[in-house]
Amino acid sequence: METGTTLSKGIFDGANAEARQHVVELLAKAYWMEIETVMSYLAASVNLDGVRAQEVKQSLEEDIDEELDHARRFARRIKELYGVVPGSEGFAAEQSFLQPPEEQTDVVHVIRGVIKAETGAIEHYTRVVEETDEIDPVTQDMTIEILHDEQSHRRLFEGFLREYELAGLA
Repeated sequence: METGTTLSKGIFDGANAEARQHVVELLAKAYWMEIETVMSYLAASVNLDGVRAQEVKQSLEEDIDEELDHARRFARRIKELYGVVPGSEGFAAEQSFLQPPEEQTDVVHVIRGVIKAETGAIEHYTRVVEETDEIDPVTQDMTIEILHDEQSHRRLFEGFLREYELAGLA
């Protein structure tokens, strides 16, 4: 990118190159969070067994597509901000709480893992919203939309957990 040309105000302003790089780093973390969530949800949606697991498996299958779309959106924004979408060598797993349970009928383990994953996403995306305020409204608006999805996912799985708790299964 030429520094001698005026791109515009805001995140593309040459004076904001450092801030733009920071936003790209935040987006790269969000991208990896979504990719890891897709892997974890895919495993859980296939591995879970039992009658009680069916609703959770179905919800996870639907969430996989939405989470993958989030990763695509973060990737496109990284590119738009003159960043490079990281390849697989940049991946480092962090979701130990969403690894497959020993017993494949342990639906509560998966539900709690999903709640923790969604909570982590909510916390990180809230940070992105705060740190892009007044400098990158496009990234901020996109992240707010994705944040809404994550809040909805968490709320759904909190409902699943309450149901298991009321039945004495959690």
